[in-house]
Amino acid sequence: MPLHYVAWRKALGEWNCEFAEELFYAWGGRPTGEIISTLNEKHGLRMPVESVARRKEEFYFAMLPELKVVPEVLEHIEAQHGRIPFAVVSGSARDSVTASLETLKLLDRFETLVCAGEYTKSKPDPEAFLLAASRLGVVPKSCLVFEDTEMGIQAATAAGTTPVFTSRASASIF
Repeated sequence: MPLHYVAWRKALGEWNCEFAEELFYAWGGRPTGEIISTLNEKHGLRMPVESVARRKEEFYFAMLPELKVVPEVLEHIEAQHGRIPFAVVSGSARDSVTASLETLKLLDRFETLVCAGEYTKSKPDPEAFLLAASRLGVVPKSCLVFEDTEMGIQAATAAGTTPVFTSRASASIF
């Protein structure tokens, strides 16, 4: 999440659009286009959603070598890989999620990815978590969800999973 915030600040800075860090984390899990549209309304701007989203991703991809894994999440993945299935649920586009996991050398650990554009209702709606559980072939109540935002915790809870708050996670991991 910290690298995403830096990318947001750079992309939005080109439009003189403020995006407080507190608001960024409060909106964590929302798709990029939804965030830009909401910021347009909030600030009376007309930022082109597609080009600002593309610019944000360009900044993020440029910073990928700086990406760090959340130690507690990595410990769980390493201890349980091959014993239980894993999924990523993210408000980011699939190419961004895939690039992040490839950078961390973790892509092969996940059976499925649920990314922006693959579900219709963003967090705090539970749809994305329910889709991930379905793709994994497990019941939601058997899922442990690592989340980094309050909206993600709400969505995970509404899906019937067990959420674990971690302030530095880069995505929702089952």
